[in-house]
Amino acid sequence: MNDHIRFDRDALELHLLDQRLLPGEEADFVCRTPDEVITALQTMVVRGAPAIGVTAAWGCALAVSRTGDGDGWRERLDAALEAIADARPTAVNLRWAVERMRACRRAAGDVDRPALLELFLREARTMQDEDVAACKRLGRFGADCLEDGDTVLTHCNAGALATAGYGTALGVIRAAVEQGKRIRVIADETRPFLQGARLTAWELHKDGIPVTVACDNACALLMQKGLVQRVVVGADRIAANGDAANKIGTFGVALLARHFGIPFYVAAPLSTIDPQTADGTAIPIEERPTGEVTHAGGRRVTPEGVPVYNFAFDVTPAALISGIITEAGVLRPPYGPAVRAALDEAATEAHP
Repeated sequence: MNDHIRFDRDALELHLLDQRLLPGEEADFVCRTPDEVITALQTMVVRGAPAIGVTAAWGCALAVSRTGDGDGWRERLDAALEAIADARPTAVNLRWAVERMRACRRAAGDVDRPALLELFLREARTMQDEDVAACKRLGRFGADCLEDGDTVLTHCNAGALATAGYGTALGVIRAAVEQGKRIRVIADETRPFLQGARLTAWELHKDGIPVTVACDNACALLMQKGLVQRVVVGADRIAANGDAANKIGTFGVALLARHFGIPFYVAAPLSTIDPQTADGTAIPIEERPTGEVTHAGGRRVTPEGVPVYNFAFDVTPAALISGIITEAGVLRPPYGPAVRAALDEAATEAHP
């Protein structure tokens, strides 16, 4: 599945499968301006760190197309790019993508707006293709961490929908199935936005991979009963020491996995590693609108006037992670040296 992020070059439109409507309806959210891209990012039309990065890259191209040719277009473009980079705080791929587009602009020199637009369109397409390729590579590495007959528990959605295609955590599962392994999946429902129940179950069911949805608070019982052999989750930002931010509730799953002796893996491309963030305490944690908790299906489920915590992410300490699955291989503890080596090798390959 890789058609949920599509760019129409003729119309200069970004078509995003609106994930808010799944699984009941498949419809596109069309972005023609950078402001519409920001809306899509903030309202969860598109989510998942790699998908956020790819969407941001296309948003940068739309920003070039909308700045106009008059005096000051470069300044207007700068402001639009920064607004995109600031759309959400936790997923490092967002600012990473904007910085990559800025680097492309610097390398091009003082080109005019049509030439810059063409460069940005090519770079965004390259980034989208690279993300799919990275997911497939990390999937093959991660498949070796799974045994035939395993049931894998996952949290949130780290599938094709969260990337440009194929997926990270679900990419590992897809690759294992392609190897002929019999894999079953338990998808935590992932409150309050239900990414597991709505999106992970939808993806896997479409692919014919056996999946069962479980309430988030059933995790301990499922592990106690021996129904879970592995946990594989995605990440929105991985610190230099291996601490990993992912959807709220992941930390609790990791603690339970450690208690029951179940391997706990994080699957993410190298672009999700932030070497400038020393550890998880420095990762900004987004707080989402309270309405996601106070209402379900448009109906209020909490009393008026009662405050709500709606932190979107938590941080799993590196000590609870069995391995970080990347397109460069499976990183193992101690993660500080492993992360540095993987990033250095990737930089050398990119600029030999």
